[in-house]
Amino acid sequence: MSGYRYTGEKLPPDEMKKRMHTSRNKMREQDQRARARNFEEVNLGYDAKTATKEAKRCLLCPTSPCVEGCPVHIKIPEFLQKVAEGKFIEALDVIMQDNVLPAITGRVCPQEIQCEGSCTQRKASGEAVGIGYLERFVADYERNSSRKCSIEIAPPTGKKVAIVGSGPGGLSAAADLARMGHEVHVFEALHKPGGVLVYGIPEFRLPKEIISYEIKRLESMGVKIHTNHLIGRIYTVDELLEEKGFGAVYLGIGAGLPRFMGIEGENLNGVYSANEYLTRSNLMKAYRFPKYDTPVMKGKNVAVIGGGNVAMDAVRTAVRLGANNAYLIYRRSREQMPARDEEVKHAEEEGVKFMFLTKPVRYIGDEQGWVRKMECIKMKLGEIDESGRRKAIPIEGTEFMLDIDIVVVSIGTGANPLLTGTTPGLETNKWGYIEVDEQLRTTKKGVFAGGDIVRGGATVILAMGDGRKAAKAMDEYLKTGEWE
Repeated sequence: MSGYRYTGEKLPPDEMKKRMHTSRNKMREQDQRARARNFEEVNLGYDAKTATKEAKRCLLCPTSPCVEGCPVHIKIPEFLQKVAEGKFIEALDVIMQDNVLPAITGRVCPQEIQCEGSCTQRKASGEAVGIGYLERFVADYERNSSRKCSIEIAPPTGKKVAIVGSGPGGLSAAADLARMGHEVHVFEALHKPGGVLVYGIPEFRLPKEIISYEIKRLESMGVKIHTNHLIGRIYTVDELLEEKGFGAVYLGIGAGLPRFMGIEGENLNGVYSANEYLTRSNLMKAYRFPKYDTPVMKGKNVAVIGGGNVAMDAVRTAVRLGANNAYLIYRRSREQMPARDEEVKHAEEEGVKFMFLTKPVRYIGDEQGWVRKMECIKMKLGEIDESGRRKAIPIEGTEFMLDIDIVVVSIGTGANPLLTGTTPGLETNKWGYIEVDEQLRTTKKGVFAGGDIVRGGATVILAMGDGRKAAKAMDEYLKTGEWE
């Protein structure tokens, strides 16, 4: 619970009624026919006039359920009121108190089930205030302006902290700890910082220049980022604590171990994990081959297995790489897909062919070992299972073949054991995820953890919420030395 209540301006009854009957302003988008063949951003953002109009739809309700719905508890009514007044930099100042990556979260957060899902306007009119769109707007406005938001940094404490992993959780923790006056070092295994933001999310959804800008902001706050540093190999966690002078360590290493279905033919050429497929395209720019020397197969008939946002990113990437047929194979119905509604809508507009209630049974290859066909079976929905969704059950006798030359498996990821396996005293659960308490303290003194390596697959903003919570607990530990 954030405990936040909006105590600012209250709307007169006539204005309240007017706002409750005002429709949501649409986001401008790149033409669907053009965008299906380029990697430029699909959503084009609000202009200042539209942003101001949209912000004026906020009902400024004192209970502020939108804040409770936000994992980092941005003071949403305050920032929306600033936008409504045309005070865009001041609006960003409000956001930055709780979220140091607004241009990113404004683009990739599932607002429809978080802040906007809790919006009173949504309950009143059926259309939530475009909180995510407005967060993105003010962040983009500042990036293109000579005026910058203000960030206060406390006097140096003389304490050093290590952040392992430069994904959204690690960056959020780093920002808060830097603000508190600590010396912060971020260790990233890859050659660019950003974690899943750079290797997992395509350019058409999150431009890399946005990530670079936000990371440079952190560096201006004094955060030191070390790329090509695989903790567990270059240094162990024990070495960071005992030899390198770090008073505390935060593990935000994600869960990047691909999962497969364990069916026949998964070892054929042309069968990718979503991690590899997207990393080749996003981080290593395979979509610009041969300008960049990382190839990725550009299949004509591509099947992506899964129903989450990563699956959407993969299948929409396949479209842009020239697939004649880009199939999204999902064992349940559309209503049960975990992907964002907006991503599904964009995929449909771009020509993705959805095959619901369908499950792969095996992959069939040619004499050279390349995948050529996929045998599928139709499914039906049964009783509700442990996930809270109706179980998908195969229907006997409904097998069929589909011609394919690329398969991308996107059914989730697991915990990579490299770091945990080199850290004595760090306990994990039966799935390999790190065990933590309510303060995100691990079983090893001085070591904290959050994000996917604790939760399993989650969202950018939930990882950021963990980073902020851990930063607060780390600051307390650095001050007191108390662990129990």
